[in-house]
Amino acid sequence: MSLVGLPEAAVREAKDRVRAAIQCAQFEFPQRRITVNLAPADLPKDGGRFDLPIALGILAASGQIPLDALGGCEFIGELGLTGELRAIDGVLPAALAAADAGRRLVVPAGNGAEAALASRAEASTARTLLEVCAMLQGRKTLPAAVALPVRTATGPDLAEVRGQAQARRALEIAAAGAHHLLMVGPPGCGKTLLASRLPGLLPAASEEEALESAAIASVSGRGLDPARWRERPYRAPHHTASPVALVGGGAQPRPGEISLAHHGVLFLDELPEWSRQALEVLREPLESGTVTVSRAARSAEFPARFQLVAAMNPCPCGWAGDSSGRCRCSSDAIARYRGRLSGPLLDRIDLHLDVPRLPSAQLRPDAPAGESSSQVQARVVAARARQIARSGMPNAQLGPAALAAHCRLAEADQALLERAVDALQLTARSMHRILRVARTIADLAGAEAIASAHLAEAIGYRRVEFQGDSRAA
Repeated sequence: MSLVGLPEAAVREAKDRVRAAIQCAQFEFPQRRITVNLAPADLPKDGGRFDLPIALGILAASGQIPLDALGGCEFIGELGLTGELRAIDGVLPAALAAADAGRRLVVPAGNGAEAALASRAEASTARTLLEVCAMLQGRKTLPAAVALPVRTATGPDLAEVRGQAQARRALEIAAAGAHHLLMVGPPGCGKTLLASRLPGLLPAASEEEALESAAIASVSGRGLDPARWRERPYRAPHHTASPVALVGGGAQPRPGEISLAHHGVLFLDELPEWSRQALEVLREPLESGTVTVSRAARSAEFPARFQLVAAMNPCPCGWAGDSSGRCRCSSDAIARYRGRLSGPLLDRIDLHLDVPRLPSAQLRPDAPAGESSSQVQARVVAARARQIARSGMPNAQLGPAALAAHCRLAEADQALLERAVDALQLTARSMHRILRVARTIADLAGAEAIASAHLAEAIGYRRVEFQGDSRAA
């Protein structure tokens, strides 16, 4: 028995698993030369998902199961040596493709809940090879795949964040318009705490968005919880992650962290500690919402419409600008530290925010709490609904034509924006991002047009120290 069609090691070993499974199911393994062709021949094959189709093909070719019964069906699953079907990765995309093709799908019982997420698919589950063969022979009906009840996890609440009124406001703006956010502040001021609250402020994902995110998690091999598939993803990789781990890649391209955060939040802590190469590969995905990984043999395009939240200290010791005066970093050391972040990358981040150290009085257990996540989310949902009704997309994704149509300014406000761009030496991209943020602030206020207060607040969220200008913003 030989396998052709660029099989990897796990696929080549299928011949031993298939032989043992067929014999354990009391079928006869044909004593003749068998060639299994995995077409197309130039596409590498990996994983154990081909075991069940190979076994059924051998049984059908040898006349032990009816060949006609295979019509209109798709099979996927890994075989154990005793003939049991084991769960595999990538079942949800297979179920969606089978539904689009109008074909029935048979999957291992362990993947039933995942296959059922594709509501349009006709998916059945089986526990053993023998059950599948009994179904094909008309002696048994396989149970339909059943979805698990959706669990709604209670995430961290924004009410747990003490003080930081400006940071809470910036977080609300970022959630309302899907804007990228950079927080700069000393250690322990609450940057990570704030970032972890952002998913709880975002509007609930639509079924289409949730399926896209779940499909990426399914093919990544990192696990998909079918009971929590409606939750927006939140990814927080360590700063030692490689560029391939961040954007995807490998000999056979696979999705990285930015794709796993599709329609969700990607949090990068200690931003200057990341390798320069890893950060620079974020430029194109931040703009386009996709990433193309090209290799000599093939290329793959992965979706990456994520919302970036980054955090960093203002200097190596972390205390530059603090009222305590404890920072002892030289100006050269601070410049080198901030110089690890390129201007083009920072230019693509809409909101730049200082997060100061809190006075100890605001950290008391009996200090008044701020608004809860549910209260802020209600305003975010209303603002996002205005954006979708107006342009069909969040404000962060508005193109030049939509900006001209929906972000018109009064003459005095236009003059204010031009003075700010000239004084702060901002780029055209920064100016457009200011307009998008101002449009989001106006939507949160329920205003039809951008007012001077909305524009002024948006201008305040640009940090010029990182653009190569040492003057204060």
